[in-house]
Amino acid sequence: MSKIKNKNIKQILSFFMITIGAIIASFALECFLIPNTILDGGITGISIILSKVSIFPMSILIIILNIPFMYVGYKNMGKNFLIKAIYSMIIYSISLHFFANISEITDQMLLATVYGGLLLGVGCGLVIRFGGCLDGTESIAIVISKEFPVSVGQIILLINLLIYTVAGIIFGIDRALYSLLTYIITFKVIDFVSEGLEQAKAALIITKNGETISKEIYKRLGRTTTKLEGQGLISGEKDILYCVMTRIEVPELRRIAEEIDDSVFITITDISEIIGNHIKSTRKIKKIEKKHL
Repeated sequence: MSKIKNKNIKQILSFFMITIGAIIASFALECFLIPNTILDGGITGISIILSKVSIFPMSILIIILNIPFMYVGYKNMGKNFLIKAIYSMIIYSISLHFFANISEITDQMLLATVYGGLLLGVGCGLVIRFGGCLDGTESIAIVISKEFPVSVGQIILLINLLIYTVAGIIFGIDRALYSLLTYIITFKVIDFVSEGLEQAKAALIITKNGETISKEIYKRLGRTTTKLEGQGLISGEKDILYCVMTRIEVPELRRIAEEIDDSVFITITDISEIIGNHIKSTRKIKKIEKKHL
């Protein structure tokens, strides 16, 4: 009973922190960045551009444009990711609509860039850390990174550079450069708050249901695991699973393990470098299988 209660408390806390993060991010956009025509990246950046050249409000555009990306995220990350992502974006959209009626904090470009970027990074970092998502391009980036040897951060950077190029053509090169500076600040703060989008994590899972957890990790995350056999001093024989993943996938790993084994023990550590071919997708596994046939 206490375990269920603790799980519910964690869920409530995660949704609360996602709410705070989404509100902070929307405040940064509407009170610092958008009034000075400084763009965020991803779907938000596209929504800002479209709202400037059309009659549609940004808060509505963000939800509409994110729908196909959320479907991709659901297919690859599962129902829990989808629920939190939808919740994040609803709070985000409502907050954007609310803060749109508040006057800008400053019209000084440098101040707006720095403080807007800092607050946006804090907000996005909190949302990501507690399993939510404010931008569908993150979902696409994760899927692509599983199929090709490119990191999530590199994919997002490429998408954003395209967006800033368009912004430079429409609003002027100075706005594009300020937007790029904002992105750099925001990404660094996200890295500090949530330990980065593409930073690799190593998970060591000690469990009595190694095979079941391994299959579920592969099914939901597309990650393979290395299985070892261990011996606990008191608990006896255990399976030890080793798995490498990105930071944004850690909450889903935690849910998988807790659903299957209530006595699971997990440690998560940072990885500074990966050498060799790390199998991350069905496509790569099939290629390896063909070589051995």
